[in-house]
Amino acid sequence: MALPAFAQKSASANEEAKATFVGGKGEQIGKGELVQMPGGVLIKAELRGLPPGEHAFHIHGIGKCETSDQFKSAGDHFAPLGHKHGYASEGGYHAGDMPNQFVGQDGTLRLNVINANVTLGSGKNSLLDQDGSSLVIHAKPDDYKSQPSGDAGDRIACAVIEK
Repeated sequence: MALPAFAQKSASANEEAKATFVGGKGEQIGKGELVQMPGGVLIKAELRGLPPGEHAFHIHGIGKCETSDQFKSAGDHFAPLGHKHGYASEGGYHAGDMPNQFVGQDGTLRLNVINANVTLGSGKNSLLDQDGSSLVIHAKPDDYKSQPSGDAGDRIACAVIEK
């Protein structure tokens, strides 16, 4: 699987970024790493202390995670091409849309996700653009269709993506 045309020129394999997840009270609850692969960006993370069950997992368009505004500082979903939200949307979905993730009964989430629609290189779909971007876990699952964010509920964990 090749990177989409927007990323082919600018991303080289093995570019990396990191992310430290915080919960609603500002406490550190996990760490993640992002690695540029030939097929997109691999996002690996482990978080603890989350409510068990299914949760939406998205990339948001601003690299801020302020607890004082319940992580609204992270902005809307990362959507540099202006697509609507959700895998069920006609014409494509946000570059920051990703599959729901499942937290175990012990409150632990371990994830490995490849997002083929983003890059750690330069260009329109770069996660490391001027205002950065964030990884966000929501309270509810994404329904993959409701606008603008899949009816995913509150933002319960957030991590700024950093080079």
